[in-house]
Amino acid sequence: MHEELIAQAQAWLTEDPDPDTRAELAGLIDARDDAELAARFSGTLQFGTAGLRGELGAGPMRMNRTVVIRAAAGLAAYLRKQGHDGGLVVIGYDARYKSRDFALDTAAVMTGAGLRAAILPRPLPTPVLAFAIRHLGAVAGVEVTASHNPPRDNGYKVYLGDGSQIVPPADAEIAAEIAAVPSLTTVSRPTEGWDTLDDSVLDAYLARTDAVLAEGSPRTARTVYTAMHGVGKDVLLAAFARAGFPEPDLVAEQAEPDPDFPTVAFPNPEEPGAMDLAFARARETAPDLIIANDPDADRCAVAVQDGTDWRMLRGDEVGALLAAHLVRRGATGTFAESIVSSSLLGRIAEKAGLRHVETLTGFKWIARAEGLRYGYEEALGYCVDPDGVRDKDGITAALLVTELASQLKEEGRTLLDLLDDLAVEHGLHATDQLSVRVEDLSLIAAAMTRLREQPPTALAGLPVTRTEDLTQGTGSLPPTDGLRYTLEGARVIVRPSGTEPKLKCYLEVVVPVASHAALPEARAKAADVLESIKRDLSAAAGI
Repeated sequence: MHEELIAQAQAWLTEDPDPDTRAELAGLIDARDDAELAARFSGTLQFGTAGLRGELGAGPMRMNRTVVIRAAAGLAAYLRKQGHDGGLVVIGYDARYKSRDFALDTAAVMTGAGLRAAILPRPLPTPVLAFAIRHLGAVAGVEVTASHNPPRDNGYKVYLGDGSQIVPPADAEIAAEIAAVPSLTTVSRPTEGWDTLDDSVLDAYLARTDAVLAEGSPRTARTVYTAMHGVGKDVLLAAFARAGFPEPDLVAEQAEPDPDFPTVAFPNPEEPGAMDLAFARARETAPDLIIANDPDADRCAVAVQDGTDWRMLRGDEVGALLAAHLVRRGATGTFAESIVSSSLLGRIAEKAGLRHVETLTGFKWIARAEGLRYGYEEALGYCVDPDGVRDKDGITAALLVTELASQLKEEGRTLLDLLDDLAVEHGLHATDQLSVRVEDLSLIAAAMTRLREQPPTALAGLPVTRTEDLTQGTGSLPPTDGLRYTLEGARVIVRPSGTEPKLKCYLEVVVPVASHAALPEARAKAADVLESIKRDLSAAAGI
């Protein structure tokens, strides 16, 4: 095995165009570090519906220029087979390590394959790339980003010409083309021939952000904003200035792009501690709300003052607030969400006489809902301008929630007051998540197997009235690796994460509420039931 590993590593070394990863791999070979070499060469990073995502480093199980060049060559071959020879591929990138290198490699490969390539002018939010695809009439788009993953990661997200992310069977067909690339020596990579775009695409995106807001709506809410060391700040500030909102008060320590993400353990607003600096700033300046983007600014987090301190709103809470705001503004069309998001959206849509659709997890599915007007998922993703961006967009979502906060402010009310109203009108929909991060991926598979072989019959004392194995698909959903349990007054979905080494369990409890006075008791009851479900589910899954 040892000699075989060394031979594989040396063969990789001869092709690697990056001096950094060549030096890293040469060091591992010289040190005869079998364990690390085995980890790098135990397979290849799999191209799936999230594209590619993984840790930076040398070897086929890491994100590096060799892996990216192969991925770009496979995508180019796929596009040509689809009849897009000569078509435009637009490429965006964030501010992580190697992102610009991966973008330039992609542009070179596309140009060499007979396609046209255009790169965004600098690191910009993912929604700008998603917008640019349709705005420029591109046949595909690539965004180099690992979104909110740890600093050592990077990724490669692929969109087709409709402006939404790839779904099966395109992912498998592209993966097959990547696997068919014999070696890097067969991939033409000219040193010029692609375009670097100017700011006109960004200007067109910003012009569309105005359409998210109602003409003449109040614009008075004051915000604290954090870009979480990502690329959101300049675009968000420009959008807020155009809209006429007060200039957001920046969390200075997190305002500028920094691939080391020095102030956070994970650059994800949902992770414990990530919002601490924003909370500290809000305690000093007493804004109406806190807005946070993740590093590529496709997600939007919202925090509000609750009593004497600040708290993050759940994605499901923001999802319901934006839906209620759009309904009040007279929006028509389809309201869509992923199956792991709160069923409250369905209640809001039903009362307004609007079509409601549930999809598989991810905006690649939500964006495809027919007649989409608004889509969201609980992981802080909101699509509020589907005609402009067929993906989640943390910039336009921030504008819309700030408009809502401004409107409520004029009425002497807050976002929490509107949430209370929704709970009284539709029942308290309390959601929570049990999320287990693992080093060993086999633990996730083992937990899923255990739940399939010994499904729970009750959770928190509530009988399980229906168990669905989503690998079989349902009448309205294609197959996916997941389990759904329907209980009396509650719902549980268990699935492996598509982008991180996590098992995710999504919980929802619905408690009827007779009046505003009954809300505290309903919240206490819901919290108790959620904790009991978590405990029982952990035991049933063996995690």
